[in-house]
Amino acid sequence: MVSQDNTQNNNGPNNASIGVFDSGIGGLTVVKHLRDLLPCEDIVYFGDTARVPYGTKSEDVTKRFAFENSHFLLEHDVKIIVVACNTVASTAIHLLEKHLEIPVIGVIQPGAEACVKQTYKKKVGVIGTPATIRSESYSRKILKLDHKIKVIDQACPLFVPLVEEGFFEDKAAYLIAKRYLNKFIAEDIDTLILGCTHYPMLRKTIQRVLGDNVAMVDSGRETAKFVKQYLKENNLATSQTVKPRLKIYVSDLPHKFQQIAERFLQNSLSHIETIDFEQFLINKGKDFRNYINEILVQDV
Repeated sequence: MVSQDNTQNNNGPNNASIGVFDSGIGGLTVVKHLRDLLPCEDIVYFGDTARVPYGTKSEDVTKRFAFENSHFLLEHDVKIIVVACNTVASTAIHLLEKHLEIPVIGVIQPGAEACVKQTYKKKVGVIGTPATIRSESYSRKILKLDHKIKVIDQACPLFVPLVEEGFFEDKAAYLIAKRYLNKFIAEDIDTLILGCTHYPMLRKTIQRVLGDNVAMVDSGRETAKFVKQYLKENNLATSQTVKPRLKIYVSDLPHKFQQIAERFLQNSLSHIETIDFEQFLINKGKDFRNYINEILVQDV
């Protein structure tokens, strides 16, 4: 069972929490891998369920959301922020790295590096939200690492709603997956990047469509491995040995979120807190809005 009530006094930056955010429930795939690889680290997770999905929104909107979510986590004194949203990682990671005072890690680079190591036919597929695919973030990273690789990508906008509804392996998920993924069968790829942290929850369905000979790269798992190495190399790993805390905040639909989260994490979650995110932003004030606006203007 996940402990929500650990009262240990975490003094010092090493024992601060890892902050993770995503547009909804998908980022829990990253949390699951972080807990497997870093079993003593406290984690604060924010799922912006009131504004999901991000992948169909404009870049300016997702950049704004990225800063708002990051500053919510900063108020919980996190030592590092993991952007568990491929859409944000593909559009706003450079801005977060530039303007936040703590390390920020996205999911694109670790996933691309793992894909390059995995492929032997040098034919890889990438699936993601429309915004992630439109950005060509994975394609650029992969080709920078190995220009001989052929990258075929496909936006899968209905996958996120399927996961948010808990439709992981039913007939509807299979038929939609088959419609999206047929092009990869024709191209005879050997490796597929799951370029959205929601997608690993559909892994069995995707594998059923593509067959067992296609390897899946879970960008969330690769990111968790990167975070572990980063914390070690920068002396940020926790020194605590007691049961870690997992604090989960959402901006809407806590009961539905909890039901799907427990199914995926295979843990009973005693408490998930719903926060009034609009009120949080109001409380941040006009200066905060102007701060984000100025960053967005400069990034044009």
